[in-house]
Amino acid sequence: MRLDKYLKVSRIIKRRTVANEACDAGRVSVNGKTAKAGLEVKPGDIIEIAFGTNTSKYEILSVKENVKKEFAGEMYKSL
Repeated sequence: MRLDKYLKVSRIIKRRTVANEACDAGRVSVNGKTAKAGLEVKPGDIIEIAFGTNTSKYEILSVKENVKKEFAGEMYKSL
């Protein structure tokens, strides 16, 4: 699954366009490398997102195309 779509489906970032812009600005990295929105992510990858001075880190546990809001938090683990 594409990185921008994963960020939206897992609800780490609320909108896909915002996820796309964050990737284009170089604020998102996967496994220590700056990532583009089209990068394919898989379980086990580590996503790091820089929001201003804060940095959030997540480990991907599962990749699903559609998921209900209450189960979105089960797709990743916050580090």
